[in-house]
Amino acid sequence: MSSSSSSSEAKWDVFLSFRGEDVRRGFLADLHTEDLRPGDQISPALTKANEESRIAVLVFSENYASSRWCLDELVKVMECKRLKGQLVLPVFYGVEPREVRGQRESYGKALARHEEKLGKGSERVEKWRQGLIEAANLSGWHYVDAQSQDENEFIEKIVKVISNIVARAPLSVAKYPVGVGCRVEKVMSLLNMGSDDVRMIGIWATGGVGKTTIANDVYNRIYSQFDGCSFLANVRETSDRLGLVHLQEKLLREILWKESITVLNVYGGANLIRDRLRCRKIMLVLDDVDHGKQLNALAGKCEWFGKGSRIIVATRDKHVLTSHRIDLVYEVEPLDHVEAFELLSSHAFPRNQTKDIHRHLIYNILDYANGLPLAIEVLGGLLCGRSRGEWESKLEELAKSPLKDINKVLKISFDGTNAVKGIVLQLPSQGELHIGRGAFTRMRRLKLLILSNARISGGPVCLPDDLRWLEWHRCHSATLEFSAGPKKLVCFDVSGSQIKKFRGYLKVRHKWFN
Repeated sequence: MSSSSSSSEAKWDVFLSFRGEDVRRGFLADLHTEDLRPGDQISPALTKANEESRIAVLVFSENYASSRWCLDELVKVMECKRLKGQLVLPVFYGVEPREVRGQRESYGKALARHEEKLGKGSERVEKWRQGLIEAANLSGWHYVDAQSQDENEFIEKIVKVISNIVARAPLSVAKYPVGVGCRVEKVMSLLNMGSDDVRMIGIWATGGVGKTTIANDVYNRIYSQFDGCSFLANVRETSDRLGLVHLQEKLLREILWKESITVLNVYGGANLIRDRLRCRKIMLVLDDVDHGKQLNALAGKCEWFGKGSRIIVATRDKHVLTSHRIDLVYEVEPLDHVEAFELLSSHAFPRNQTKDIHRHLIYNILDYANGLPLAIEVLGGLLCGRSRGEWESKLEELAKSPLKDINKVLKISFDGTNAVKGIVLQLPSQGELHIGRGAFTRMRRLKLLILSNARISGGPVCLPDDLRWLEWHRCHSATLEFSAGPKKLVCFDVSGSQIKKFRGYLKVRHKWFN
C-alpha cells in the first residue's frame, strides 16, 4: 500500500510493542488502565494488529533487544511506517535514546549474542540494527527513573498526546470530489514523502478553483506520518482580524499538544516556532496566504523544522511564493470540460436525470462558471430539480445580472488578488457588480484598470495608489478615492460617467471627461 493510504483505513488506534518482563507489572499495567489497547500475544494476530493500527508505540526497556520477538516486531512496525504512513512513537523506559540508537550497553550485548547464534553478517540482525537506529531517531518520550520523574504523570502525558492524535478528525474535502484526485497526486509528487529533507511547497491559483479542497485532501492522506501537524485556514482573514500572534499560538498549540501557549509578539513567536520545532517532523498547511509577513512569522525557513517536515502554502498570489523562495509550486488548473460537466451533473442531477435538459443549456451554464468548481457547485445546487423552462429563465437572469452567490464566487476570484496587474472588464450592457469599496485597493500591483458599463455597489470606490491607467466609461459611482492621492496616474478617462468627486485629478497628465 502506498504512503498516500488514509489513516481512516486503520482498524485499531494504538499498537504497543514491549518487553513484558521489564514493564508488564508497572508501567505497562498503568498504560493499559489508560485504555491503550495492546496487541494479542499470538504472532499472526499480532502482525495483523500492527498493520491495522494508526499508531505504534515502541517501549524500549533494558531487555527489549534480548527478545527476537520484539526485534521482529520492531522491523514490522518500521515497515508499516514506510509503506502505510503509520505514526511511530518511541518510549525510552529506563534507557537512554543513544543506547538504543548506537546499540550500546544492554542493546549492544543482546545484539552480539543474537549475531553469535544467527551468524556474523546475518541479514535478520542487520534489519534489527537498522530498525533500532530509525526508531531511536524519532521524537518520543524518555523516562529515567522514579527519582527524577513521577511515573503516573509520565504515563498521563503519553496518553494525552496519543488521545489527541486519535481524536483528530479528517478535514472535509468535497461532496463530489471531481478532478480532486489527479490534482492531489501532483501535489504529492512535489512533497516526495520518501525524502527526509524539509520541503516547502506552494499551491497557487485564483479563488474558487479548489486550493483549499486539495490541501484538505493532502492533509488527510499524510498527517498521521508526522510527529505533529497544524492546518491554519483563512490565514489572510485571520491575520487581519486577530493578528499574527494568534496564528503563531494556534500553530504551536496544535503541533505541541499544549492547552495554552503565550506569545508576546510576532518576533518572539517566530523564534519560539523555530526553537520548539527544529527537531520535530511536522506538517504545516497555511491556507489563503496573501503576504510575505505571514510566512515570515509562521514558516520563515525550512531550517525551523525537523527532518522530513512538510509545509504547504496555498495562495492566490504567486509573488508571495517566489519572494519566499518557494520553488516547488503547483498551479491548480480549472476543471476541464469533461470534469466540469461531471461536477455540474452531480450537483444538478443527483439521480442522473438529464433527459429533459438540452445539452446546450448545460454547456451555457458551464461557460458561465468558467471551470471554477465553487461556481459550478452553486449553479448546480440552484438548478437541481428545475425544468427546462426554468433553466432557460435562469440563464437569462445570469446574462443580465450575476446571482448573489455566483457574484460571491467571482468576488473570491478577484477580491484581494494582489498579483493582478491589469483588469479589463467590458460588459455588453449595463450591469451591476457587487464588489466592495476596497476590492481594488487590495490589488497592490494593479497598474491598469479598464471598465465599461460596470456599476459598482457599496459606496465610494477606493483605488490602489500605484494605478497608472484608469478608463471607466459610464461609471456610476459618485466618488473615486486614492488613499494617498493619484501619484502615478497618467491616464484618467471617465467619459460618460457621473463622477462628482475625485481628489487630485488636476495632477493627472491625460484626462478625458464627458
